[in-house]
Amino acid sequence: MSLVIREKVPLAPLTTLGVGGPARYFASASTEDEVVEAFEFARKKSVEVFILGGGSNILVSDAGFDGLVIQVALKGISAEDSSVAAAAGEDWDQFVEYCVTNDLSGVECLSGIPGFVGGTPVQNVGAYSQEVSETITNVRCFDREQKTFVDLSNRDCEFTYRKSIFNSSHRKRYVVLAVTYELTRGGKPKIAYKDIRDHFGSQEPTLQEARDAVLQIRRAKSMVIAADDPNRRSAGSFFKNPLVSKERYDEIAAEFGSAPHFPANDGLVKIPAAWLIEQSGFAKGHIHGNAGISTNHTLAIINRGGATSDELVTLKSEIQAVVEAKFRILLQPEPVLVGFREK
Repeated sequence: MSLVIREKVPLAPLTTLGVGGPARYFASASTEDEVVEAFEFARKKSVEVFILGGGSNILVSDAGFDGLVIQVALKGISAEDSSVAAAAGEDWDQFVEYCVTNDLSGVECLSGIPGFVGGTPVQNVGAYSQEVSETITNVRCFDREQKTFVDLSNRDCEFTYRKSIFNSSHRKRYVVLAVTYELTRGGKPKIAYKDIRDHFGSQEPTLQEARDAVLQIRRAKSMVIAADDPNRRSAGSFFKNPLVSKERYDEIAAEFGSAPHFPANDGLVKIPAAWLIEQSGFAKGHIHGNAGISTNHTLAIINRGGATSDELVTLKSEIQAVVEAKFRILLQPEPVLVGFREK
């Protein structure tokens, strides 16, 4: 067996939140064969498996993970005309930079998002009115049930808002190994989100200018990881923007005044989670021990330094409880909770 299995590997340094205990076993798989070897090891040891990417969308328990953590570290980017394939272990923002540099539009508004390429189809990563589901054509996976490699089409993935088969109906079946995106060579950047529209006004930016603007806007909200930013230890937006019926939105607007909202699929209405949190009394800079809310973005729960995962979970639960009591909406967290006991 060529795969190296290590024991009691700290997971906190491998996450953007910087909290959590160790993995009982840990493997970094840099080839498809090593992914298979890792699962065979887990089968022989009769332990659970957690798939780790860039660690930007997870919260690890203080006890760690009592099983095998497999970090998918496959590398490589290849392009054929406007179709670009990237291995799951490629850094996402570097991939976006590659596309923009090569005059390929379709992912420029997703600049600055931390994590690996492999995580993008799982959550249908999106920001600033752009989602990866708009451009993904193929997702290569290891099928844990059939123990074989499969290629899934965009339709197979059943993408909706922050959702796919990878985090819902087949949450533990597929391991993403590579993703192919169909982009537009020489295409214009997508200038649909208000902050970006306001930034450019009547100007028609280039792809590079759009990327630079997105990075600037994200930095102002502490949504780009920077060593000198006290808000940097976060998982980005901690809660999804809830989708409610038109009738429920009308009730909220009638009771609390006009609330910001956006149309969504199936006649639903999207309400910004940040607005709900702020209206429930949680302001930027709110402190809960060593945890807190970012001073620049209400949606980001941060490790202020030395925080435990319990502190972060307690703050998460407090926010959820107060918002639900006031608006009858239960906010759903975006990060995956790893190593916590089911309740």
